[in-house]
Amino acid sequence: MESSLPSLNDAGAPLIVAHGVRKHYGNIHAVDGVDLDIRSGELFGLIGHNGAGKSTLFKMMLGLIPPTAGDIRIGGALVTGRDFRAVRRTVGYLPENVVLYDNLTGLETLWFFARLKGVSPAQAAPTLERVGLAHAAKRRVREYSKGMRQRLGFAQALLGKPRILFLDEPTTGLDPEAIRSFYATLRQLRSEGVTTVITSHILAEIQERVDRLAIMTAGKVQARGTVQDLREKVDLPLWFSVRVAKEDFEAVRSALSHLQVDAIEAHDDHVKVRCRREAKMAVIEALARLDGRVRDLTVREPSLEDVFFGFSD
Repeated sequence: MESSLPSLNDAGAPLIVAHGVRKHYGNIHAVDGVDLDIRSGELFGLIGHNGAGKSTLFKMMLGLIPPTAGDIRIGGALVTGRDFRAVRRTVGYLPENVVLYDNLTGLETLWFFARLKGVSPAQAAPTLERVGLAHAAKRRVREYSKGMRQRLGFAQALLGKPRILFLDEPTTGLDPEAIRSFYATLRQLRSEGVTTVITSHILAEIQERVDRLAIMTAGKVQARGTVQDLREKVDLPLWFSVRVAKEDFEAVRSALSHLQVDAIEAHDDHVKVRCRREAKMAVIEALARLDGRVRDLTVREPSLEDVFFGFSD
């Protein structure tokens, strides 16, 4: 017998838990032993190459396909069990490839999905407004651009005021303004306690926006944590850009000569310094002792793309 369903709003508690999850198609191991926990109210990123297993894991979390082995629980309910029917009503899903009826208007499309979800069609118009499509509510979907279709797909995921969102490559086709608006909506939803799991190939886009993330490669989770956690785990070097007058280049070299610095490169109006993370504060302290000759200082941390390739290569 399955346990009673816990609250989906217990902030910070594990809401989605995968244990030893596998999905095999013959000799193809699409998902191969994934352990994962996603906390209530979290914006969680799932990144990886095409074919890494992200979409397959999504489908198993949604109960669309059964795992070959292992189990997934959402709010304490097994996704393959009877109690998951109640959880599913609280879930919104945007697939990677949105398929819509071209002959319907945007408003009619949301009325259609509202009927499927058993929610009031009165939610359709305000939901279109929330995603920036109120002006196109009565236009046929065949007249929509790719980005507008994507926003309409996002709108159907928001119907019913879900407590959990699964968004698979949700910003495909969106222009920069629409992407900014999309993430503003996600921030608002997070403030309302909504848990969101998102995949994206655009790593720079999610780098500063997710609370935590997991890196998948060949069906396995290679690493998980905050972006800073992963930077420290992969131990990539930092770069300093030190702006000084040309006559002070050698002073910079001399100040850093006794430290564990990997490289010092002179450029037109600055010196680039590469060092390991453990030497970061010592480099800053040495530069601070140069009696004001340092005009500016920039520290470049490894980007999420750097971190991703550090784990997946």
